[in-house]
Amino acid sequence: MIRYTLILLMAASISLAADYYVNSSEGNDSNTGKTPEQAFRTLEKANSIKLKPGDKLLFKAGEKFTGHFKPQGCGEKGKKIYIGSYGEGDKPLLAAGGRFPEAVHLFNMEYVTLEGLEITNTGSKPEPGRRGLRIELKDFGEGNDIRISDLFIHDVNGSKYKKKKGGGSAVIWNNHGKEKKTRFNGLVIENCRLKDCVRNGINSRGYTNRNNWHPSLNVVVRDNLLEGIPGDGIVPLGCDGALIEGNVMRDCPRMLEKGDAAAGIWPWSSDNTVIQYNEVSDHKACWDGQGFDSDWNCRGTIIQYNYSHDNEGGFLLICCNGKAAKSSRINEGTIVRYNISINDGLRTEGHAAGFSPTFHITGPVTNTRIYNNLIYVPRKSSKEIDRTIVEMDNWGGPYPENTLFANNIFYVEGEADFVMAGSRKTRFLNNLYSGEFENRPEDSKAITEKPRFKGSIKDENGLWNPLGFQLAPDSPGVEAGMYISGSGEENYKGDKLDYPINVGPF
Repeated sequence: MIRYTLILLMAASISLAADYYVNSSEGNDSNTGKTPEQAFRTLEKANSIKLKPGDKLLFKAGEKFTGHFKPQGCGEKGKKIYIGSYGEGDKPLLAAGGRFPEAVHLFNMEYVTLEGLEITNTGSKPEPGRRGLRIELKDFGEGNDIRISDLFIHDVNGSKYKKKKGGGSAVIWNNHGKEKKTRFNGLVIENCRLKDCVRNGINSRGYTNRNNWHPSLNVVVRDNLLEGIPGDGIVPLGCDGALIEGNVMRDCPRMLEKGDAAAGIWPWSSDNTVIQYNEVSDHKACWDGQGFDSDWNCRGTIIQYNYSHDNEGGFLLICCNGKAAKSSRINEGTIVRYNISINDGLRTEGHAAGFSPTFHITGPVTNTRIYNNLIYVPRKSSKEIDRTIVEMDNWGGPYPENTLFANNIFYVEGEADFVMAGSRKTRFLNNLYSGEFENRPEDSKAITEKPRFKGSIKDENGLWNPLGFQLAPDSPGVEAGMYISGSGEENYKGDKLDYPINVGPF
């Protein structure tokens, strides 16, 4: 009898996973919520449920839910919490109406999936720090396995100012805490569409001081589409080993004010970031404005297999602030390889009009390797547009040191310039130069014939065709590339590398 009673007590203590349903037009908060017919009605009721491992919280497709969504609870390994939709129709719309700092707030949750929702946060006027989705861990320790997927986040009218008032964004993740060091381990943001959000797309906050270093791990941002974002696109901050791949950022509006810097995809205070297979175009920030960037307090950044075009500020920024605290005065070991840049560097407006080199490398940046890229600069439409391919500069202190350019194709229609200034130990080896160049750096193995491509550089719609820059069999760049140790396993097209290799990204 005692044994039987214990078995009953143990069975009663096992918490079975539950499904909860929310329907804004036909639900009722006095219902049980556990069947579609007994659905809850409001976000307030959904927020009151303490979700357990394995629970599902499902919003009715095609319905609109107004207010602030802040679910509670944590899953566990093998029993994640799932937040999504049920029924047929459009994604459920969660609309904060500008009445809350964010429409959706995942706070101190782990082992959770959020997917298949539409999110907006539009107020009567722009407000600092307004977001679509906030993912936050505070004094939590390590937050594991958070997956954000298939969201449509749009019309978030945050402030357009970066520092003065705190720009808004579609998504922000933030790990912090004074009582307990806290970080993400396994945060994935994928297959989302972000449209018309001010100021930024996906940005972050975390531990960035090297004296209090506690980076997030296994952060992945992939296959997202960003449109109508005027500021920074994707910025992993305080991470080690973040992977940013397969994203597209385009149609950036001209909204930022004088001196407000922004770029497409870039790490800040992060180590071993891999940025690959992304496309960034049409960035119009009046300062910076490049497609890609390896920024300060970063080590081991790899930027590879990306496509950058028509960005007003140029293709790439690599920078470090020489006036920063000594512990964070770092930009070391950046690798830039197998990328294509077409028609980058077009700035004619703002206080930096006329300054838009394809590569801007500035400050105490060390041990950078830039190889097997293709830089195509069409004839400029105005004499006021910058024609510089590489500009070395000294932001706040020493110039860049120990920079290698090798196996690149610099293909210019018209004239171009190189500005090495006070940089030290900069080497150019085995690059192909086609066009008229002023101050071309010394390159003992330079190739100076036309590259001869086998395809058309524009498609039938008049758009740039990056695959058209593959070398013809009789190109002087075929099998003319020098060996570079640790140079990756494949080229821009995904073909396995087999030496001798070509110059350029193919």
